[in-house]
Amino acid sequence: MNKTSQIISQARREGRKALLETEAKTICMEYQIPVTPFKLAKNDEEAAEFAGQIGFPVVLKIVSPDIIHKSDAGGVIVNLQNAAEVKNAYQKILENAKKYDPTAKIIGVMVQEMAPQSTEVIVGAIKDPQFGQTLMFGLGGIFVELLKDVTFRVAPLTREDAQEMVTKVRAYPLLTGYRNTPPSDIEAIIKAILNTSKLVMDYPEIKELDLNPIMTYEKGAKTVDARIILE
Repeated sequence: MNKTSQIISQARREGRKALLETEAKTICMEYQIPVTPFKLAKNDEEAAEFAGQIGFPVVLKIVSPDIIHKSDAGGVIVNLQNAAEVKNAYQKILENAKKYDPTAKIIGVMVQEMAPQSTEVIVGAIKDPQFGQTLMFGLGGIFVELLKDVTFRVAPLTREDAQEMVTKVRAYPLLTGYRNTPPSDIEAIIKAILNTSKLVMDYPEIKELDLNPIMTYEKGAKTVDARIILE
């Protein structure tokens, strides 16, 4: 049994619909969807050690099946520059989580690379009752909320479908390099869309998937946040 099947089976056994972010990112890696390097720490010493291995600056995030909206719970601290800051942030996140939900089961704290700022995109999938697995692409950050500038295609996707999804958004010029914005690696984006299509076709029990934001660079891309919800 591969990692994705193991993770989904485990969540089913535990009666969970929402996968932990560490689980969602592990699945992404199995499907060659690029993610920021991450490790799950069980104490502040481990967190500091993992941060050193990943390289500063880092982000810390609470990992709990009972805390879906991590930021609301004070469960995310960004831009940590050294081991002392990481240890303090680890303790602070646990305190915040306990205040937010004293009964929440805490699995640990995820230490992840703080991806350099760049043009953000979003890749999503939703299981439509009529059309089945449907992929969505758009510019991330404010563009998604403000402009609703997104494209949709029904899976399974061809390369041509994925390419059209990228080129048909109104903000496409931003991805090709606009004024002071460096161009994004379009090939890396297309690959992420196609691999997401394959993932949701292989596992029809995935009801929703969100990779947002994906930071795009002149070479490559990195998924910062990943969310997977099962039926």
